Amino acid sequence: MEVIKTDIEGVVILEPRVFSDARGYFFESFSQREFEEKVRKINFVQDNESMSSYGVMRGLHFQRPPYTQSKIVRCVKGRVLDVAVDIRKGSPTYGKHVAVEISEENHRQIFIPRGFAHGFAVLSETAVFQYKCDNFYAPQADGGISIMDRSLGIDWQIPLEKAILSEKDTKHELLKDFDSPFDYDVNLYPEFE
Repeated sequence: MEVIKTDIEGVVILEPRVFSDARGYFFESFSQREFEEKVRKINFVQDNESMSSYGVMRGLHFQRPPYTQSKIVRCVKGRVLDVAVDIRKGSPTYGKHVAVEISEENHRQIFIPRGFAHGFAVLSETAVFQYKCDNFYAPQADGGISIMDRSLGIDWQIPLEKAILSEKDTKHELLKDFDSPFDYDVNLYPEFE
């Protein structure tokens, strides 16, 4: 697995070694040992999967402390634009984002640490999206910022008239009105101290 740094510290692209031949391909999609050697100590506890059609935009979601989550995301069918936005108060990259196309062809995965809002847009006819989480889902801790916030400068690669959002995702605050529950200088991984 190759770890590719992005413009925001902590958010990394994971590129597996893919072995292909006439029969198809094989790769390790996750190795706890290798991830901890190359990225950080972590304990994933939940795997999720969603299927969406073209134009679906999900996000920008996070869970509030103490239920905050890190994620490794990947697209196993189709292709999506995956986005992580830094929402850690005091961070030098607060409000900045990383956007990466991930697909069944490139096999890329993105690690999104705690303290980031996450979302994606489906660019193919359909997409199957999987993610590993290091904390269990807690509905009472749901949070979000508006996926349509133009101040974030995200090119979702979906014409606005084709965008499909849940009712919940149309009601999140703009970043300028948002009071983040995350502080840049607070350890968001106390279980590994």
